[in-house]
Amino acid sequence: MPADELGAPLQAALEAIARLLAGADQGVIVRQGARAALVGRPNAGKSSLLNALLRVERAIVTAIPGTTRDTLEETANLGGVPVVLIDTAGITETADLVEQIGVERSRAALDRADLVLLLLDGSQPLSAQDAAIARLTHGRPTVIVQTKADLPPLAEVAPLAEAHPLLRGRVQVSAQTGAGLDELGATVAQILLGGLPLSDARLVTNPRHREALRQAHSAVAEAQVGLAEGRPVDLIAVDLHDAVARLGEITGETVEDDLLNMIFSRFCIGK
Repeated sequence: MPADELGAPLQAALEAIARLLAGADQGVIVRQGARAALVGRPNAGKSSLLNALLRVERAIVTAIPGTTRDTLEETANLGGVPVVLIDTAGITETADLVEQIGVERSRAALDRADLVLLLLDGSQPLSAQDAAIARLTHGRPTVIVQTKADLPPLAEVAPLAEAHPLLRGRVQVSAQTGAGLDELGATVAQILLGGLPLSDARLVTNPRHREALRQAHSAVAEAQVGLAEGRPVDLIAVDLHDAVARLGEITGETVEDDLLNMIFSRFCIGK
């Protein structure tokens, strides 16, 4: 049998593994959850939004700026994805030592977040402080959340949105009426899943399985190179044996040398 007949199944295997890998990062998020930091200036509505998404009064909310002085983490189900919501202290210049510590922890939470929800008080004109905080989020995928949508809108967020290199969406919400909360949850889920449907049965959710897929993909790709270069059959078989072994770590199956010998007995490499 001609060697070129081995090329097609190798390519098919490589593409099948690549499809699984394409959703592996999102699958791990589905299993382990993601981290979303709620950031903004004091009294932008961060704690109110957290409570609204959790549907429970978890964070203290007052009209006094600076009420939240430390980060608060709670897990919510947003669009079917578990998301650790991190309510942060308002990022601001302050002489208060305790508040300074809270601001530093907010910055640290921002650096560790998979996604940032940048809260802007939609009922107030944007300030230089809003712009400064927005710049801090430029290194992370970000959704601009205009809060207090139940009040007359005064904020013009277009300039901040257009300047953000990693902006992934804009949503208007009201923690008071619940308006926009479902849209926000769906937006967050879509971003974290990379547009993949949550119901995809082939979604890989185990980090160890993801690594096994990467190794299998590499081994099959090496087998393709070997076939193209006309390497001996036994060398190509080593790569394929490695690929099948890596896939066996996922399925629980093992491969015997006799199986690969049987496969390659059908091919006359180089003829």
